[in-house]
Amino acid sequence: MARALVLVDIQNDFCEGGSLAVTGGAEVARRAAERVLAQRGGYAAVVATADWHVDPGSHWAAPGTEPDYVDSWPVHCEVGTAGADFHPALAPALPHVDAVFRKGRHEAAYSGFEGTSEDGTGLAVWLRERDVDAVDVCGIATDYCVRATVLDAVGAGLRVRLLEDLCAGVAPESTQRALAEMAAAGVARA
Repeated sequence: MARALVLVDIQNDFCEGGSLAVTGGAEVARRAAERVLAQRGGYAAVVATADWHVDPGSHWAAPGTEPDYVDSWPVHCEVGTAGADFHPALAPALPHVDAVFRKGRHEAAYSGFEGTSEDGTGLAVWLRERDVDAVDVCGIATDYCVRATVLDAVGAGLRVRLLEDLCAGVAPESTQRALAEMAAAGVARA
C-alpha cells in the first residue's frame, strides 16, 4: 500500500500576524515546505487541508462580542481574504500538493476529513481511491485541527504518524492533552 502526507491548515490566519495566530506557525510552514521538497518521492500523495469559511454561524463570535475560544473564535480564514490563503513560506511546496480539502464553509470544522476537494470528494474516499493506508500528518494547530484530523484518520482505518516537529499548538496544556489522546489512539510520533 502507500503513505500520504497531510498538511493541516497552514494558512495565514493561523500564523504570526493572523487573526487566530499560533506561535511558530510560520516556522511550521517553512519546515513543511522543506519536507515536501525533500521527500516528495517518498509519498504516494501530498494533500493539504484548509479552513474555508463563508458564514460558519456561531463558530465565529458575534460582532461586538468576545470569542470564548472553545466554541466561538475570532473571524478567521474567510473565503476571499488573505487570511484564508496558504502561508507564503509553504509556497514552494504547493505545486506538489495533489489536492486541497476545504472545510467549514457554513459550520465549524476541525478535521481535514470534514473537507472536500474541488470536485466534492472527501479526504477518506480520495485516499482510499489511491490505495493509501498510512498518513504522516503535520500542521496547525496540534491541539485543534491537527488533533481532529489525526483522530479521524485513525477512525478511517489509516496508520498514522504525527510529525510533531512540524506542528504548532495553541497552548502547552491543551497540546499535551492532544498528544496524549493521539498516543492513546495508537498514533506514532516522529
